[in-house]
Amino acid sequence: MAGNRILVVDHDATARTTLAEALRAAGYLVETADCARAALASVDACAPELTLTCLKLPDLDGLTLLRELRQRDPKAAVVVAADLESVKPAVAALREGACDYLCKPIDSNEVLSVVGRALSERAQRAVPAPPEPALNPEMRAQIIGGSPQIQALFKTIEQIAPSRATVLITGESGTGKELVAAAIHRRGPRAKEPFIRLNCAALAESLLESELFGHERGAFTGADRRRAGRIEQADRGTLFLDEIGEISASVQLKLLRVLQERAFERVGGNETLQVDVRIIAATNQNLPSLVAAGQFREDLYYRLNVIEIHLPSLRERASDIPALAEHFLARHAAPNGSKATRISDAALARLVTYPWPGNVRELENAVEHAAVMATGDRIEPEDLPPELRTESELDVLPVVPGASLRELERYAILKTLEAVGGSTGRAAETLGISVRKIQYRLQEYSAERKAKLHAVGPTQAA
Repeated sequence: MAGNRILVVDHDATARTTLAEALRAAGYLVETADCARAALASVDACAPELTLTCLKLPDLDGLTLLRELRQRDPKAAVVVAADLESVKPAVAALREGACDYLCKPIDSNEVLSVVGRALSERAQRAVPAPPEPALNPEMRAQIIGGSPQIQALFKTIEQIAPSRATVLITGESGTGKELVAAAIHRRGPRAKEPFIRLNCAALAESLLESELFGHERGAFTGADRRRAGRIEQADRGTLFLDEIGEISASVQLKLLRVLQERAFERVGGNETLQVDVRIIAATNQNLPSLVAAGQFREDLYYRLNVIEIHLPSLRERASDIPALAEHFLARHAAPNGSKATRISDAALARLVTYPWPGNVRELENAVEHAAVMATGDRIEPEDLPPELRTESELDVLPVVPGASLRELERYAILKTLEAVGGSTGRAAETLGISVRKIQYRLQEYSAERKAKLHAVGPTQAA
């Protein structure tokens, strides 16, 4: 973002000069002002992309300056600098529309990070959102979410589905890799042909080879008739191989031949069979690391990785949790004889802030558990699984004075999310900050909570 114009407002000449020099050294164009009125005059004259102001000014306080700047330009990017004792004004500044804050004395590395992030968010707000692609309703019904990551996933599926290119889907367990593979199949020209699945980790090597390639009668003990394998069954369609990192070296070699020549032999047979099959593979392992360790063929990896789709973890797209939770409640309540039709704000806040090591699959299990345990028409925190019933950040009000700005910000974000039913959009509007900032903070909180749960152990956490 070097080249952007920044206005630094501070009554302290030393602090003002130090900040200006650090920003100029990073390539920014910097104007300075020693009071609010001088700052407003500078804004009119040079129209800075970002204003960095302290909260204590000789003529107007920083909050009043912030309001003036926001009145002139509702999209104005403003970062406030607060003394450690100025906790309440700093939190108030975030509510008034400041995009971030810094604590004095200001660290030069921190200011460059905060300013860069604020300018990046400002630039993104200035770019009109692209029109949402016309997506298949069936795909939307299967893959739930409206987060930027899921919108990008929808677009990728639409783009690659018509091709025959091999696809490698990566991501943690429970992120929905099979759903994505099925969506690619349904949106492509092979939609009316078979979609065949095989979990490579579920079978021993000998059984996996037979399942993949089929076998002839008498190929091994118990093979009393010829059997078509999954590759043959998927001819003209799509074969989805889950946990591809688990296959043995001999099976890797035979699968490589299928990808290179579209040919194979059944186990115990000599006849070479030709197939037209699109292969989609998935793994939660780091295949490049397995290649480096000699456990996975490099040539097979590159054949599989023509197109890679990485699925985000659930904690990386926390804004999708409310919609997913409602979807799973509708799916599981009636079959379990539950009267629950909605999720309370308090319970939803617990769902949003939990780290979900098991991702979407774990969320679905948690909602089904809650639906069974609920005694009324609404799921409450006490209906959730034990690991979600631990003391929440929402239960502890930060002590002022004494709490840090970060603790107050955490409380404000989580409490607001609770009040608006988990909607990051409404929370961002209420707090006057960007949705992206809330999502970033939720990822941080989830990672911290996950580390805390691992530290205390599952028994204590429950």
